[in-house]
Amino acid sequence: MSFPPCGTLWDKIRAQEDFLRSPLFPVLFSMTLYLSCCLPYLCLDTLSSRVALVHRYKIQSQSRVTWAMAWSCLATSLHTHAVFIFPLTPGSLRVAWDVLACLLLFDLQYFVWHVLHHKVPWLYRTIHKVHHRYTATFALTLTCAPPLHSHLRPDPNLLGCHPLTKMFFFTLNIWLSVEDHSGYDLPWAPHRLVPFGLYGGSPHHDLHHLKFMVNYAPYFTHWDRLFGSVYIYIYGEFCNFGHFGRANFQESKLIQTPFYQYCTCL
Repeated sequence: MSFPPCGTLWDKIRAQEDFLRSPLFPVLFSMTLYLSCCLPYLCLDTLSSRVALVHRYKIQSQSRVTWAMAWSCLATSLHTHAVFIFPLTPGSLRVAWDVLACLLLFDLQYFVWHVLHHKVPWLYRTIHKVHHRYTATFALTLTCAPPLHSHLRPDPNLLGCHPLTKMFFFTLNIWLSVEDHSGYDLPWAPHRLVPFGLYGGSPHHDLHHLKFMVNYAPYFTHWDRLFGSVYIYIYGEFCNFGHFGRANFQESKLIQTPFYQYCTCL
């Protein structure tokens, strides 16, 4: 049984059945959503060199995003995306639970995929190397990669989720991925809301682009901690992500923390 908000939304979506069945819909939906998520961070990139308040939150403060870089990434990004829609609407709590399950599954799948593409030279050269063109990330670097870079990743269809759940997951996944590559450690960033450093966020992934062989998981930190590939920032006496200070690679020490050592820090 569903709560009214989800039921109402799904009814409105089904009313647009002809448009949803159009082959243009998946591309338009995903690209509009993706660029909408990128836009605030691109505005920050524009302001960063002029406004000190914005610049202080930039993780790699010496880096600068140019229009040439942005257009290059955008041109590479216009080749992906897919999503589809239909059956009975689930309840709101079920949607929330399934979206979390999709995120955890995606995190595991991407971790394995990512490690393989860094450990196998042919995969790195052929598929993943383009994505590492920039050691200082900005929003559009998310999909700056060949088509195979996206198509080889597994998806949450393995869980048999309702299409509405897939849309919510798809929306959240794009936003979190853009935030991961934004290059900013903002006061309201998602990793500040999840306790015990379980979610890495933009500082975690920015360090992966800077150091390459660390922090493979896209969102959560448990897989990197279990396999000893996590690197974290040390602010004074703190040894995990629970500190609310601003990440800055020039001011912070980087340490590798195996899982058993991390447990002693909590």
